[in-house]
Amino acid sequence: MKQLVLGVMLVLGSATVAAETPLADQRQENQEQRIEQGVATGEVTKREEARLDAQQERVENKEARIEADGVVTKRERARLQRSQNRASANIAKQKHDRQDKD
Repeated sequence: MKQLVLGVMLVLGSATVAAETPLADQRQENQEQRIEQGVATGEVTKREEARLDAQQERVENKEARIEADGVVTKRERARLQRSQNRASANIAKQKHDRQDKD
């Protein structure tokens, strides 16, 4: 019986730790800073900024849904990373598309 209780406690404890995505959080922050920097230098127009911010919000919502059950699987982590990769590519594309500031 003690082993069962210990096993359940171990699983619950590891699930709490597994639900955190600090690398994804840091990457989100970096991407938001890249958008802000692009706006400040005129590389990103207001319309592009709105689109990129909306995409960042969708990625954050996806992350929240993934973390909601308390466990983040490898598959969920990979899905989140793919979303962040797409957002990053869109930021780079908008920063280098030779458009002037609105």
